[in-house]
Amino acid sequence: MKKSLAILLLLSAHIAHAQQEWKIVPGKITSPWAEKVNPANPLPEYPRPQLVRTNNWVNLNGSWDYAILPKSEQTIPAATQGKILVPFAVESALSGVGKTVGKDSVLWYKRTVSVAAAKGKNVLLHFGAVDWQCTVFVNGKEVGSHQGGYDPFSFDITTALKKGAKQDIAVRVWDPSDEGPQPRGKQVKNPHGIWYTPVTGIWQTVWAETVASTYIAETKQTPDVDKKSVSVSAKLENMQPGDQLVVSAWDGSTKVAEQTVTTNSEAVLAIANPKLWSTANPFLYDLKYTILRKGKTIDEAKSYFAMRKISMKADANGIQRMLLNDQFVFQYGPLDQGWWPDGLYTAPTDEALKFDIDKTKEMGFNMIRKHVKVEPARWYYYCDLAGMLVWQDMPSGDLGNRWENRPGIYGRATDKQRTAESESIFRKEWTEIMQDLHNFQSIVVWVPFNEAWGQFKTKEIVEWTMQKDPSRLVNTASGGNFEDVGHITDLHNYPEPLMPHPDMFGKTTVLVLGEFGGLGLPVENHTWQEKNNWGYQSFKNNTELWNRYAEFVNRIPDLITKGLSAAVYTQTTDVEVETNGILTYDRKEIKMPLNKLFELHQKLYSNPKVKIN
Repeated sequence: MKKSLAILLLLSAHIAHAQQEWKIVPGKITSPWAEKVNPANPLPEYPRPQLVRTNNWVNLNGSWDYAILPKSEQTIPAATQGKILVPFAVESALSGVGKTVGKDSVLWYKRTVSVAAAKGKNVLLHFGAVDWQCTVFVNGKEVGSHQGGYDPFSFDITTALKKGAKQDIAVRVWDPSDEGPQPRGKQVKNPHGIWYTPVTGIWQTVWAETVASTYIAETKQTPDVDKKSVSVSAKLENMQPGDQLVVSAWDGSTKVAEQTVTTNSEAVLAIANPKLWSTANPFLYDLKYTILRKGKTIDEAKSYFAMRKISMKADANGIQRMLLNDQFVFQYGPLDQGWWPDGLYTAPTDEALKFDIDKTKEMGFNMIRKHVKVEPARWYYYCDLAGMLVWQDMPSGDLGNRWENRPGIYGRATDKQRTAESESIFRKEWTEIMQDLHNFQSIVVWVPFNEAWGQFKTKEIVEWTMQKDPSRLVNTASGGNFEDVGHITDLHNYPEPLMPHPDMFGKTTVLVLGEFGGLGLPVENHTWQEKNNWGYQSFKNNTELWNRYAEFVNRIPDLITKGLSAAVYTQTTDVEVETNGILTYDRKEIKMPLNKLFELHQKLYSNPKVKIN
């Protein structure tokens, strides 16, 4: 009892010290979850829901030392400049720092952690995301480097560990924001209008994991509704001759399929009478991966999958329609930027991360377009659970000339000429994003380009994307330079809802309205700044906003009849000076009533005039 009390007192002292040391940077609005951030243990949830091995991991979020130094500084600094709360970007209020880094400087992180390697075990150091280029050191030894601001990565640090439990970790980060060719979404060094504060450094969970020397590193699950099966495979590290991988699928406590394969082979599990995942019934099957050696379990991990199909087919009028499980389901959702006033790219808590999805569902939307940003894995997990369809954008970068010729005119617009370096960076990160998010079946559409921002080699990139993942549809260029390739033709129009002309594009591609609306209403005491807020069309009060929005939505059923398969309203929340959100940036005010939104949207999902051949 005395020992337990001592541990509790020590833990309480540690938390109190962390709370004294860290405080949110003042001066901007915050979300309701900012005050719930525990500086001793921020975002403590297991970060990888599609490959769960929960017994031997440690969350390394929390207080780290930091230093912002000239880019020329290559060695680990002996002195630091203060504390930063990981995983919040250094520019954010929740980091406790609130400083800009820029292309001429580097950001260093340092921390001593308690991690030990047991005999015959390996230790992996995981990063959810670091923007943009980083090098990682353990006990002064370089263990790896990574480029890419939106994809998770790991290093095996076993050989760099010292005897005992105390290990020194250092991370060097360089991020040129909008002064480099890399994907960076809406980040700019001088925020204005639809362009926002830069995000530099660690912005998703950092964690360490102890695994067997032979372990499951990655999994891949692809459903085939037509064949009533799911193809599953795993990347296995350090497999030995004779090792086996057993993969089993479960409906609750009932095993529905099982197969044993050899090294890195693909298994195809037959799913009898499959329960299909849909917006109304988002059913998920469990998966279990087990490595056996002479009948003994060496490693085991849990995952899940959904039986769902996304496809396109002509209706009775010859217009291509987007289908979910072979049924026409009109897809309607908000443009979702995924920004936070206090955490920028990073939601303050897991509850906050889930909040936007829950509210979107309550408003009667059935889809989210994740706009030029990638979220942590748990966000897509919550979409899987909620039955929320997702269109996933590639974060834009190397924008250069936007719409070099006439926008939206087939055959007249020209692609950007990117450098070999820029093109290579795009291909590498887009590949990683598609691979890392493949198992989240809520994602039904990939969007490689947005509004011609850096759009290049359109036909080649779109066909390459389609080849990488034939299980989803590809939206060639949302609102961008149209090309005769891909599954979807996507028009942007502000503020009224319009659609691509069926005679021009409808016979070969699905027709969608990828952005419209942008109806702005700044709400006093809930804006990023007091004056000079911006919207595509601004209103003075909630009633005016509602009337205009309802007018727009009431026009959409006629467009559906004419061939429209989906629409995206701008947007979920306000972001910085952009006040087009249904929610304020701090998520404390909803500008239109939830129940009225839900009721209004239901008329979009039942159109008896649409008949599929």
